Parts: sequence; structure tokens; C-alpha cells
Amino acid sequence: MRTLMTNTLMKDQPTLAVTFIDNHDTEPGQALQSWVDPWFKPLAYAFILTRQEGYPCVFYGDYYGIPQYNIPSLKSKIDPLLIARRDYAYGTQHDYLDHSDIIGWTREGVTEKPGSGLAALITDGPGGSKWMYVGKQHAGKVFYDLTGNRSDTVTINSDGWGEFKVNGGSVSVWVPRKTTVSTIAWSITTRPWTDEFVRWTEPRLVAWP
Repeated sequence: MRTLMTNTLMKDQPTLAVTFIDNHDTEPGQALQSWVDPWFKPLAYAFILTRQEGYPCVFYGDYYGIPQYNIPSLKSKIDPLLIARRDYAYGTQHDYLDHSDIIGWTREGVTEKPGSGLAALITDGPGGSKWMYVGKQHAGKVFYDLTGNRSDTVTINSDGWGEFKVNGGSVSVWVPRKTTVSTIAWSITTRPWTDEFVRWTEPRLVAWP
């Protein structure tokens, strides 16, 4: 995993890189079939959605599923990562790409986006932890895992560091705890007094107290 960025356009020309995990050409049954294993996709999406390099794309088939190939939707896994990108993935990035299995990175956040900043860990092997720097401005703050994969919390020390953990073969995106909860919501319209479907809009990110 430490060489994940080696010799990539994402590293060498980040403003020219459009990043994706799968697309309509790589799905099963297509000419360029090279489907990424489902267990790894949340890790891969965390990598492209929470880092500063590139312009990430989420594949329709990953988000909604592909019924004809019995491929389930990964919406519940991708939604927290979209929220992470919208609300937390800002500011200076620090990389910890220094292990064969477990790698991490942090974003310090920006004052223009209150509550922003994050620490992300992914591993294709056993679980573990890394001490990572999120910035002294976060000293004393409590971070929690936005993905829900871990239930513990991390308190940032006076120097801006915290010990962040990840489960085996998994991803954790740690963000500052705040008072509002964000989610993905559908806008759906039905006719009064019936279940008849009229229209829907694409899912949008919303937040409420």
C-alpha cells in the first residue's frame, strides 16, 4: 500500500487526474472487465474522495448496484465518504503512506469551513493504528469514525496529534464531533392519499440538528 501513489497521474499531475474505481467498461460482461473486489471498494473510494489530488467520480453501478449481475448497491458505504468530502476534506494534507498494509492521511481543515479536517486510514491486511497530525487547532477535540466501522473516539493532544485506528481489511475516516448530523436524502413526491409515485430527484447531501 505504501506505493499506491507511485508513478500515477494522481501524484504527478493531480489537476489533470480524474479518479474512479470502476466504470461501465470495467463492469462484468464488458470488454475491459476488471471489477474491483467489493470489500476493497470502500477503501478505494475513501482514497479518491478524501484526498486533495484529482477529481473523483462515483460510478453509478457502485452507488445504485447492477441488478442484472447481482451486484448490490454500495450506497451505505459511499454516503459517509461523500459527506466526508463535502464537510471535512479541506486544508493541508499530511501523508502517512509508510506501511505495506496500513496507510493514512490527514486534512487539517480550513477556517472558512468550520468543523472541517479529518484523518483517514485504510488497510488491505490486519487492523492497526497510526499516530497522525491533524493540526494544533484541533487540540482537545474529539474525533469519531464517520464510517461507523469503529465505535471508539480519539482525543487530539495539545500538539495536534492523535492515535487513529482501523479494523482489518477496512477503512475509517475520523472527523471532529459536531452538533449536526449529515446524511444523504432523497426528494420524493407522491400523490395525496395514495402510494402512487410521481417523481424523484437525484440524492442530495443535507444536514439537520
